[in-house]
Amino acid sequence: MPEPLLGVHDLHAWYGESHILHGVDFEIRPGEMVTLLGRNGAGKTTTLKSIMGIVGRRRGSVRLAGRELVALPSNRIARLGIAFCPEERGIFASLTVEENLLLPPIVRPGGLGLDAIYGLFPNLRDRLRAGGTTLSGGEQQMLAIGRILRTGARLLLLDEPTEGLAPVIVEQIGATLRRLKSEGFTVLLVEQNFRFAATVADRHYVMEHGRVVDMIPNAELEASMGKLHDYLGV
Repeated sequence: MPEPLLGVHDLHAWYGESHILHGVDFEIRPGEMVTLLGRNGAGKTTTLKSIMGIVGRRRGSVRLAGRELVALPSNRIARLGIAFCPEERGIFASLTVEENLLLPPIVRPGGLGLDAIYGLFPNLRDRLRAGGTTLSGGEQQMLAIGRILRTGARLLLLDEPTEGLAPVIVEQIGATLRRLKSEGFTVLLVEQNFRFAATVADRHYVMEHGRVVDMIPNAELEASMGKLHDYLGV
């Protein structure tokens, strides 16, 4: 087995006095797509933000290809090749689609060019001069993902990319994620919809109360449906 690209061990995080993560542990190997599953408030989004160094305080270990990140500021972490796509997407209303795409700096070689991004998301090519927030929710999600693909990051942290989207757009996002995986990207995906997650992921980590409590390989997901229902309350 290859060495982990990302290793998270005994990770704790706080917002002010609120202790949110209580010793999170998981690993992701190069080229894997892994999901964090769990109920609202389980700590999934905070885990992504803690990896990026954008929480109030964190303690523990986050290692990227063996390099410790916990002491680094978020801008240094991003330049090592990690990109974060937040649930709220962060599209700038005052910028066009093309300007939004061009906004993040290229941090490493190997990022996708604009033509490659338009190949993944043809809707964006048709809306280049439109204001970023005039797009539909699905198009804004495409723009948010496309924007981080330019940077050269090879580890993508995606927070709820299918939340509130129509089924046809969810299907397109899924096809895009599978293509990115086939091209060697490594993806950590926070997702409420475990049925969607099953179509794209290799493994699933389940979180409860700020901890990882189980790991389910995708091949065993169907057989684990009973306990997954208990974990997720669905």
